[in-house]
Amino acid sequence: MNPVFNMDAATLSPVALFLQADIVVKIVMGGLLIASIWTWALIIAFWRRLGRIRKGMTGFERDFWKAEDIDAFYKAEADRDLPSARVFAAGVKEWRRSTAGGSIDKSGTRERLATAMGAAAALEIDRISDRLNILATIGSVAPFVGLFGTVWGIMRSFTGIAQAQNSSLAVVAPGIAEALFATAIGLFAAIPAVIAYNRFSHGVNRIEAALGRFADGFHTTLSRQLDGSR
Repeated sequence: MNPVFNMDAATLSPVALFLQADIVVKIVMGGLLIASIWTWALIIAFWRRLGRIRKGMTGFERDFWKAEDIDAFYKAEADRDLPSARVFAAGVKEWRRSTAGGSIDKSGTRERLATAMGAAAALEIDRISDRLNILATIGSVAPFVGLFGTVWGIMRSFTGIAQAQNSSLAVVAPGIAEALFATAIGLFAAIPAVIAYNRFSHGVNRIEAALGRFADGFHTTLSRQLDGSR
C-alpha cells in the first residue's frame, strides 16, 4: 500500500478541500452550499403548498357543483384561502354588480364575467408561481458559479506547480480536486433545482387548467341564469 496515496486520500476529503481552498473558492463553495440548502427548503415548501392547493380545490369544486343555492354557497365558502374560491368570489361579485340595475346588458355581462374570473385566475397563478423563478435562477446559474470556482482553483494549482517546480500528482492533486469540488457543489445545487422547477411548473400548469375549467363552468351556469332573466 502506498503511504503517499493514503495521505492524499485524507487531504482530498470534502472538509479538507474546503478548508485548504483560498478565500475566493471558499466564497464560491459557501454560496453554492447556501443555494443548495435554499433549493431544498423551497422544494419542500412548494411541494407541500401545491399538494394542499390541489386537494383544497378538488373539495371546493366538488361541493360547488353539488350546491343548489349559489348565494348560500358564496356566504359559506367564498372566504376560503383557495384559488378556486377567489375565482368564484370574483365571478359572484361581478354578477351582482352587472345585474343590480333594472335592465341587464346580457352580452356585456357575459364579457365582464369572463374578464373578472380570468383576471382572478391569472392573479392566483402569479401568486402560486411566485418563487419558481428562484429555482430557475439557481438551476441555470449554479453550474457557472461552480465552473468559476473550478477555473480559479486550476489557475491556483498551476501557480503552485510553477512555484514548486514540481508537477507530480502529490503536488497538483489537492488543487485540482479543490477546483473540481467547486463544480460538484454547483451541480449538487443545480440539478435538484432544475428537476423541481420542471416538475412544479407542470403542477402549476395543471392548476391553471383546472381554474380555467372551473371558471368556464361557472360562467356557463351564470349565463343560463342570465338567459332566464328578463
